Amino acid sequence: MKYFVTGATGFIGGQVARQLVAAGHSVVALARDPQKASDLQTLGVTVAPGDVTDKPTLREPMRGVDGVFHLAGWYKVGRKDKRPGAAINIEGTRNVLETMRDLGIRKGVYTSTLAVNSDTRGKLVDESYRYDGPHLSEYDRTKWVAHYEIAEPMIAAGLPLVIVQPGVVYGPDDTSSMGDALMRYLKRTLPLTPRYTAFSWGHVDDIAHAHLLAMERGKTGETYIIAGPTHTFIEALEIAERITGIRAPRWHPGPAMTRFLAFQADIVGAVFPLPEAFAGESIRVTAGTTYIGNNAKARRELGYAPRALELGLKETLEYDLELLQRKA
Repeated sequence: MKYFVTGATGFIGGQVARQLVAAGHSVVALARDPQKASDLQTLGVTVAPGDVTDKPTLREPMRGVDGVFHLAGWYKVGRKDKRPGAAINIEGTRNVLETMRDLGIRKGVYTSTLAVNSDTRGKLVDESYRYDGPHLSEYDRTKWVAHYEIAEPMIAAGLPLVIVQPGVVYGPDDTSSMGDALMRYLKRTLPLTPRYTAFSWGHVDDIAHAHLLAMERGKTGETYIIAGPTHTFIEALEIAERITGIRAPRWHPGPAMTRFLAFQADIVGAVFPLPEAFAGESIRVTAGTTYIGNNAKARRELGYAPRALELGLKETLEYDLELLQRKA
């Protein structure tokens, strides 16, 4: 089979492309900068120059494929310039799905996120849950619009699309805010872990495999939560401490204190530039929040079987420690 992949130079998209090649499929990967996809080219991936925000660049690379994986996304929580969020997450998704429709591609998989549900306040939600309130970040908001105002209406109009929703994704070479937090933990510069904050933790290899399962077995028109096991951030770093021997933060501020810290960061950030990890928005999304979901449907219908956090973190932290040692 031949597949078109957006976001193949990214964390999850790169793994999807590699797993497709390993399974014997042909892959066409869209890349704004083809030089960043040189490792994929060595695997036999065809790299097509283009951008999801530039609709005309999508048509020829997508022509004649058997399926589309749309993973390209903007996920920079805490970044001051938020304009790329709407351009990539909303208009980019519209461009990809409309081109898929116009070319009559038989099936697509769109990568949404549990973040469209915002803070579930401790509830482990399933695919029937819908949140319509204000969002804690521009990432959450723009992905919500793409999910509910673009993907779902196009499905209702006949687009053969499957939606998948990862939670927090971690693993080697993670460039997200979670990857940054784990690296700062290893460097002993992570100051705190907020009380009650919880995520459903999916290793990148498992999340990528779930995308392939969604293409192979997912029912068009359906949404599948492909998140991993649920743990609080405190629990995750307690596991990390057992693995590495590096002491986890012992300061666990409650939601009220964390929101106050976010308010202070907003004031300081209005005058002085702050690192993304210390911006008000970044702190606010961890103020006792729970971005969690029930993956029972994906287990039942797709055969999804995510690994335990202990196993995934061991591999990830050992890789990151080796990386730090090489840089030292």
